[in-house]
Amino acid sequence: MDTNPQNVLDYTNNNTIFMVWNIKSVIEVKEIFKQLCALIINLNNSANVRFPNSGASVVMGISLEAWIKLDLPLPLPKEFEVFEQIKGSKHTAVSTRGDLHFHFRASENSYCIDTAAVISTLLQNIAVCVEEVHGFRYWDSRSILGFVDGTENPHGQERATFGIIGDEDPAYKGCSYLFVQQYLHNMSAWKSLPVSEQEKVIGRSKSDDIEMPDGVKPSNSHSALANVGDDLKIVRDNMPFGKVGTNEMGTYFIAYASSFITIKKMLNNMFIGVPVGNYDRILDFSTAKTGTLFFVPTFDMLDAFSD
Repeated sequence: MDTNPQNVLDYTNNNTIFMVWNIKSVIEVKEIFKQLCALIINLNNSANVRFPNSGASVVMGISLEAWIKLDLPLPLPKEFEVFEQIKGSKHTAVSTRGDLHFHFRASENSYCIDTAAVISTLLQNIAVCVEEVHGFRYWDSRSILGFVDGTENPHGQERATFGIIGDEDPAYKGCSYLFVQQYLHNMSAWKSLPVSEQEKVIGRSKSDDIEMPDGVKPSNSHSALANVGDDLKIVRDNMPFGKVGTNEMGTYFIAYASSFITIKKMLNNMFIGVPVGNYDRILDFSTAKTGTLFFVPTFDMLDAFSD
């Protein structure tokens, strides 16, 4: 089978919609899923023709429970599992159910709205939308906390190396693991910190995004614990979201990876700590409300599923 990956390596865009759907137990699920796979291919092909310079795309991920329910291929991808919560001494990376994940992105929000509407129309009788988050670009790719997000992202050939499965799992070469978490921030507590203290939490300077030297950077800073080595990276596509009027602001953490082990190591470092108890201080201001692992098939696999 050819290894034609979905658009997991695309860079963040100005507008994003994230949607999670849970499948209901209805007879026509498999038939609708076939149509859905064909629709994903159609929408991306159409975007390439109609909006070639807009970075418009939609990526679909499938959870393990849905994979089994839909009778998709066996044996399973080597690291495909149901994400289990990671409970630290103070903070927990929760596990939440999600069957299908959709990642819409484009320079124009109109594309995200229209493609999300088309997919929602198809799914409305066989699934329930349990999460819909509208993300936006904040200044120069900063999180709503004010720091640049994604500085450690791989580029060039490394992006494919860390974002797409290779020869280590030949049956699923070209696919990706997809992990998502929705974080809500305590903005009042965060804004009460002086900038110098915020920088210690993140481990980088706020204005110009320079990482602190190892001898200065706190061991419980986000950059110290979330970065697990130059040979273990992920492709982040995080986006801010929220409601200004109620001060409910957050970050949608989304990672594409060739190995889920890398993501689990990051989460263990953050929530359990290194050493145990030395957890990521950003969690004192950021609460994980969701946590789900999905698998992203190639376009060729979607084409096979649609048949």
